Amino acid sequence: MNADIVDLRAFYHSTLGRLAAQSIIAAMSAIWPKLPDERLVGLGYCLPYLDRLGQGTERTMSFMPAAQGALNWPSGGPSATALVAEDALPLPDSSIDRFLMVHALEFSESPADTLAEIWRVLAPGGRLVIVVPNRRGVWARLEHTPFGNGRPYSRSQITDLLRQTNFTPGSFAEALFFPPAKIRWVLRLRSNFERLGHALWPAFSGVIIVEAQKRLYQGLPVAQRQAKRIYVPALAPQGVPTTRTGPVT
Repeated sequence: MNADIVDLRAFYHSTLGRLAAQSIIAAMSAIWPKLPDERLVGLGYCLPYLDRLGQGTERTMSFMPAAQGALNWPSGGPSATALVAEDALPLPDSSIDRFLMVHALEFSESPADTLAEIWRVLAPGGRLVIVVPNRRGVWARLEHTPFGNGRPYSRSQITDLLRQTNFTPGSFAEALFFPPAKIRWVLRLRSNFERLGHALWPAFSGVIIVEAQKRLYQGLPVAQRQAKRIYVPALAPQGVPTTRTGPVT
């Protein structure tokens, strides 16, 4: 099931969505090193995150998948959004310093092709940050939020996928330990849930955040060779000795 732009916007305009974005940004900041004058692209629905993380960049763009739909962004200036095909991004090779994926990978028809296209447009040493629903978390099991739709991942699954597409996984972070409820007293305890979750049950977060780096050289598998047996004929000639061992008479 693909996420719709109307549902995504409505979720992030709600109290639950705003608190979810705050928790994810707080966790993401720990693995988001500042790059001077970087070129940043968000793929999926990244608007709540680009507003905070896109400050100080040379250029920030928001790419939205065709199946999702697009919104104009930012509201106070020239539009920096584009409706794109995930496997054919309108960018030249090695032109972007950092990619952010939110509500994107779990809805992709071909995650490997999407990551291969991002690899193409990332500069050497470029960074990719992905936010995906955690397969073990509560948020992936309830469909009233965008994190309850699409394909959730475990940490090992996202690691294997990144390595298969020539990325080197680096830092991980977790967020959304509070339950996705709309009850006020539960939302008031969000900070307590986040703090306790990081300390006591990090494996059951609502989302997994991973930062990976573009790998330029791919290792090739080496097939194991069995040692060859060398057969010696039973009647092999032994040769004639060419030196004498005894005294010459």
